[in-house]
Amino acid sequence: MNDIEFSILLPAFIAGLLVLATHIPLGMKVLARGVIFADLAVAQIAGLGVIIAALLDLAERPLLVQLIAAASALCGAGLLAWIEHRLADVKEACIGLTFVLAASAGILLMSRDVHAGEHLKDLLVGQILWVNTNQLIATAVLTAVLLALWQWTKLKNRNLGFYGLFALAVTASVQLVGVYLVFASLIVPALATYRVKHQRTLYAFVIGIAGYAIGLLLSSWFDLPSGATVVWAMAVTGVVAAWLLNAS
Repeated sequence: MNDIEFSILLPAFIAGLLVLATHIPLGMKVLARGVIFADLAVAQIAGLGVIIAALLDLAERPLLVQLIAAASALCGAGLLAWIEHRLADVKEACIGLTFVLAASAGILLMSRDVHAGEHLKDLLVGQILWVNTNQLIATAVLTAVLLALWQWTKLKNRNLGFYGLFALAVTASVQLVGVYLVFASLIVPALATYRVKHQRTLYAFVIGIAGYAIGLLLSSWFDLPSGATVVWAMAVTGVVAAWLLNAS
């Protein structure tokens, strides 16, 4: 691996670590609550905010884009909290429908944009290889704040508090790695270790870190799309790890 490849892959790997830092504990909570599609729904709603900001020609004002995306995600979080409280029996169906509606709204908003296909690809698959230092620093600060709130407050045990933390974490992550990789980071490590009784968090992080490392290396060696490659690498790693953990 040459210096140019390393200088691109290292920031991407750090971005993956930042995503995992919040998404592994969130993913375990998501599985426990039975709201698997919540991540996709909130990520898509955050992406909808980014699309709206782009249509308003705010792309050169990243802070304002982040605020619009965060506001959109928090509105989505409020909706999901209401669904879980009021429509608990059919919450997964309602959350899945919310994702489809948000995705469809994004397509409609981009329908007159000649670059819509590329924008949609960036939103779904992400551009993890092109993250910059400013994005990493901002995400690291937000990650530290969210982890502190997760660890030392009772927000995660409250309906609206959980979805609020969830929304802010997803808003930052989806702009780093895309909707698909955000979902994989949330679900694969948590799902692969859901039967583990001891050191579950440690095993989940090993799976997530291995998935990002292997996926990024494979994407570099074989010139493959990085986001999609990492998703598959993490999924295969999760399957192998689950088999080994359950066999032991």
